[in-house]
Amino acid sequence: MSTTPSSFSDSKVKAFFRPLDYVVFTAMLVISAFIGMYYAYKGVHKCHKDYVMGGRQLTSLPVALSLTASFMSAVTVLGTPAEVYRFGAKFGLFAFSYVLMVVITAEVFLPIYYRLGITSAYEYLELRYNRFLRLTGTTMFMILTILYTGIVIYTPSLALNQVTGFELWGSVIATGLVCTFYCTLGGLKAVVWTDVFQFILMIAGFLTVIIRTMIIKGGLKTILKDAHQGGRLSLWDFNPSPMQRHTFWTLIIGGTFTWLGIYGVNQSQIQRYLACKTIVHAKLSLYFNLVGLWIVISSAVLSGLSMYSIYKDCDPLTMGFVKQPDQLMPYLVLDILGQFPGIPGLFVAGTYSGTLSTVSSSINALAAVTVEDIVKPRFRTLTDAQLSAISMGMNILFGGVCLIMAGLASLMGGLLQAALSIFGIVGGPLLGIFSLGILFPFGNAKGAFSGLICGFAVGMWVGIGSHFYRPPIHRTLPLALSTAGCEKINFTTTTQFTTLPTPTPTRSHIHDNWYSMSYLYFSMLGTLFTVIVGIIVSLSTGGLNQEVDRRLLYGKEELMANYVYLKSKFGAPAEKIHPTEEEGPE
Repeated sequence: MSTTPSSFSDSKVKAFFRPLDYVVFTAMLVISAFIGMYYAYKGVHKCHKDYVMGGRQLTSLPVALSLTASFMSAVTVLGTPAEVYRFGAKFGLFAFSYVLMVVITAEVFLPIYYRLGITSAYEYLELRYNRFLRLTGTTMFMILTILYTGIVIYTPSLALNQVTGFELWGSVIATGLVCTFYCTLGGLKAVVWTDVFQFILMIAGFLTVIIRTMIIKGGLKTILKDAHQGGRLSLWDFNPSPMQRHTFWTLIIGGTFTWLGIYGVNQSQIQRYLACKTIVHAKLSLYFNLVGLWIVISSAVLSGLSMYSIYKDCDPLTMGFVKQPDQLMPYLVLDILGQFPGIPGLFVAGTYSGTLSTVSSSINALAAVTVEDIVKPRFRTLTDAQLSAISMGMNILFGGVCLIMAGLASLMGGLLQAALSIFGIVGGPLLGIFSLGILFPFGNAKGAFSGLICGFAVGMWVGIGSHFYRPPIHRTLPLALSTAGCEKINFTTTTQFTTLPTPTPTRSHIHDNWYSMSYLYFSMLGTLFTVIVGIIVSLSTGGLNQEVDRRLLYGKEELMANYVYLKSKFGAPAEKIHPTEEEGPE
């Protein structure tokens, strides 16, 4: 079989998607729906605590896989291999930022949330500041989640439709309906266990591509050799400039802030590890999740290198065989696996598994914060059964809202960078007000609100500016690609992607610098502005004179918690720090 795409016309490529592929995809949807039906049969909808938080009896391993699956989604399946193909394996340095993110989340944020026994992460903001900031945080989370979910539903569907002929709106609607179905019926337990199933499918899709490429190219050594010769293995760029898109510093420092905005203060992730039956299981879920993140990013990076090895002499993007980078991965699958019935369907199922896991997490979290932050405080007489019914109704409502948002997502541009930019612009200020409250005893509501406004304004300024004034090529550094090996085309090109505009004389200093800031620093910028302004305003408005409940602050007890636990477990008996170590919060 030819390993260059030039032998395929558009229609011929689409013809590779066979009935068996649709059967595999449909089987994935049916199994996901069945899991929701199973937990509905188990009666989770009868108790609000069971429905929203899994009864706070979940264990670490399934929660870890759920955290990984819902975080990675189709953004990783399609976006990361294309990123590595175009810009090199430098993206894999995120593995180090994952370590920092998990340690900070597990040792700083999680103990405080867990001992408070909260369901909504934004309940902390009311306990620490006031109700207005709680509603503000909830609103920002809802806007962020709905925007991101629209990208996650629509963009993979569009990419797969344009390359495989897979029905666009049929897949969008099917994804939304199935997610809404099993979220509504099975609650958090259904979401977690479908995530486990979907994580396995995502990894299977990656491994299929990697193994097939190794067979075609004669082993992993050849793939790595091609990647090295093509400059794809150049990792260690220590350029300190914040304007450079990907360097060691932007990926480690900027990446840590970006992921903390997801794991540390985002309800979609927090709700899972707070559903664990003990704080030990909650922490282990995060550390096991770290292993899952490493597996996924390693698989995605190696898939990108495999793609380069196949297309190093005939770039499908330059030749116009695909129109967007997000279409490269499905194009590769049909090229090298199209002759095997059902295998392309497995990859599509894996891609949509990522979509399902993220969308179901989003719908479930949106419903939870709506009930906990808006409904329960206003209607305190509602019974447990009524709260469960309202939660089910909210799942249906937000499933519909996310489907509507999917219709607008085509305006967001590239899948990977757009998703991370949104998290940075909105997640950074949220991370800032949580950090101010947890780390600074003198932080008060006036300081938090002032910092939030400033952090969000700065994030919006640079984020929107960078969307309209794209960074020049010398900031993004896409690597050279060739078309020398394409059949029927006798020329070689190392020109960069035309989708990235070159600098023009009319661009001002602010365009080439401020708006060229790496998108990975958006979250850090929002966080730092929020915290710094929050500190200044808090100190100026009597923050030193307030009394704060010790349970809301990070201190030496959290710092020593692991040591005390291990000592009590394996050494002399020690007094427990957290009353919830053996039992979940009430």
